[in-house]
Amino acid sequence: MNTKGLIFLLIIMFICVGDGPGRAASFKDALGRIVELESPPERIVSLAPSITEILYALGLGEQVVGVTQFSDYPQAALKKPKVGSYIKLNVERIIALRPDIVIGTADGNKPRIVKLLEQASIPVYIINPRKIRDILKTISTLGQVCGVRDKGKALSSELKEKVDRIYKQTSILKKPLVFLQINSKPLMTVNKMTFHHDIIRLAGGINLAGEETIIYPKISMEEILLKRPDIILISTMERGRRFAREREKWLLWTDIPAVKNNRIHAIDSNLMDRASPRIILGLEKMAKLLHPEVKWD
Repeated sequence: MNTKGLIFLLIIMFICVGDGPGRAASFKDALGRIVELESPPERIVSLAPSITEILYALGLGEQVVGVTQFSDYPQAALKKPKVGSYIKLNVERIIALRPDIVIGTADGNKPRIVKLLEQASIPVYIINPRKIRDILKTISTLGQVCGVRDKGKALSSELKEKVDRIYKQTSILKKPLVFLQINSKPLMTVNKMTFHHDIIRLAGGINLAGEETIIYPKISMEEILLKRPDIILISTMERGRRFAREREKWLLWTDIPAVKNNRIHAIDSNLMDRASPRIILGLEKMAKLLHPEVKWD
């Protein structure tokens, strides 16, 4: 074999080895950090409930060896060892689980924890989705990081089709003014820097507090009466009595169009707060509440 043929063969061998299942790889996370992995991780610790949901949706439940306190979906995640809440993490517990990678979020996990884990030679990959479409990209990226690239791309594409279909239907409709209540005492809502706002927008609504400067602003009843929302949504993890009590309070204000037209609804906060595949269910629910005139699939 001549020199050119030998070089060509070596290049082909390098490509084949580099693309194998045990290949070393580098990934840039949401903070611009380079995370090195010798092979696809077999032991993963999740530092947020949303991350746990993504990993399970990618079929990586068996590889998940640690989760945070409120990782309650799917039910299998409840049986996983806990490493604290996503704000108050137990570093010693995480290290004891011997993870190949820890996946965290910039919105909640403290930088000090990331540094401590790095000092223990544990790779830490940080995500930071800010909008619905960012979540879809994150799902695809985590699929690649965790060695299930095709699953990540397929799930991301499937969810994107749902988002596109909903937005296509709602974008041409008249947009109702929406007040989303996330707390009652004091009365609080969300501005445009939240997933909630993005869901309202994609579902064909206008967020009453979208232009507020504070992410989770307090709202006075005087302002609600002045702006006159068409729909009031109460974000809650509970059903029954709690929602009924909150709804009763609103029924006193009969001048508000949402009250007058009986458009006060509950919406599951788990479908609104978590940057996971289930947020698309939240979008579907929101679209149906905002536009009941549409014949949804």
